[in-house]
Amino acid sequence: MSDLAPEVGPDGRQRPRYGEYASPEEQRSRIQQPDVTDALSAGIAPAPAPAPAIAPGPVAPAPVAARPPADRIITIVLLAMGAVNVVFSVPSFFDVGTAFARTFEAMGIPGDFTNTPSADMWGAIAGVLLLATYLITALAAWRRLRAGKLSWWIPVVGAVVAYVAIVICLSVPLASDPAFQEYIRSMGA
Repeated sequence: MSDLAPEVGPDGRQRPRYGEYASPEEQRSRIQQPDVTDALSAGIAPAPAPAPAIAPGPVAPAPVAARPPADRIITIVLLAMGAVNVVFSVPSFFDVGTAFARTFEAMGIPGDFTNTPSADMWGAIAGVLLLATYLITALAAWRRLRAGKLSWWIPVVGAVVAYVAIVICLSVPLASDPAFQEYIRSMGA
């Protein structure tokens, strides 16, 4: 049998060859070509054929968004400044009672700071919070830098969060000291 002869099925009928019984629309959709016959009969130039579809395969990763080069420098400088601050500040938080006593003396507050055990405990908590906040901030900034995202704001937010926590921690023993309370009352009178 030749390739051009139609194949006969088990029911005795001829099987159609590829596209033989397909409508022109079905044929065009299968081969994805414009209808050149209709365009030529109407006297119009046929539209160019659409670009062939790309076969599915492994998808390349999206390019990293370009970020301003200054962002990386600013982020690293802010993190370095934060590291210096942490190194020099954390040890002082473990002796806040003595620092408050000196502050009372320097400001001329009558009486002595006597809430030293509470101040030392809250100072230690503030020191640990400062260190933990810095480490979390540095990790978050580093991850955003590696991902190519804007990151300068991470150290700024970390510093604000750390210092709000420190102010709260140091306010507790200061506000509960009898000499400081008396000083505040005398200011209002």
